[in-house]
Amino acid sequence: MTQHNDAIGASSDVAEHSRANSWDRETLPEGTEKVTAVRDMFDAIAPRYDLVNRIMTFRLDTRWRRKAVRTLDLPAGSRVLDLASGTGDLCRDLKRVGLRPVSVDLSYGMLAADRSGAPRAQADILRLPMPDASVDGVTCGFALRNLVDLDAFFTELARVVRPGGRIALLDVGVPRNRLIRFGNGIYFGKVVPKIGGLLSDPAAYRYLPRSVAYLPAPSVMVASLRRVGFGDARHHHLSGGITQLLDATRDASQIS
Repeated sequence: MTQHNDAIGASSDVAEHSRANSWDRETLPEGTEKVTAVRDMFDAIAPRYDLVNRIMTFRLDTRWRRKAVRTLDLPAGSRVLDLASGTGDLCRDLKRVGLRPVSVDLSYGMLAADRSGAPRAQADILRLPMPDASVDGVTCGFALRNLVDLDAFFTELARVVRPGGRIALLDVGVPRNRLIRFGNGIYFGKVVPKIGGLLSDPAAYRYLPRSVAYLPAPSVMVASLRRVGFGDARHHHLSGGITQLLDATRDASQIS
């Protein structure tokens, strides 16, 4: 019996080690490997996620989120899905202006750390457990590059957002100015991993700067949004382009 339990323990240790390192690799994961790596990574970094964000962005992340909420421009009482909601920062900002957020994330660790008071759901945001045209708006903060299929995500947004509803999507960007781009590359690629390594998980904060490579060009994302039913989709550079914001209104006619 003791030998059997030892074997189980050893097997569990191996599985846990594998899970803990699923994002610690030289090449960026794709497909189902990416889904697993992203979920496990955010489970691991959830406890100190907010602290690291505040430090590494010099609190600019709070300004970017509030800009997204203002851009959403929905009346008080509107129901808004905050997708890949993390620890609920955007949900708190949405509640401050009288909106009714729902926190949705694939990571249980992140949802467990959410103190926004918003209703929470663990779900794959490419397959939302929501009826068609059932919400007034959607926000998503710094998660587009973590999705395996961005076009499928945009199509899902078009499905759940009512005609006339609004979306506001934030993510990291690539500055157009050469000097800012150079400085941001050094900071994001070299300094941020060291900050994350000291305060949280080193491998996660090596992965996150490299994950920018997943993002298509802004013009491609705008074209994709317009194609699925957000005809007025726009792209904005924030803080010199180190962050980007996509916003759009759901067309009056539903896609078939």
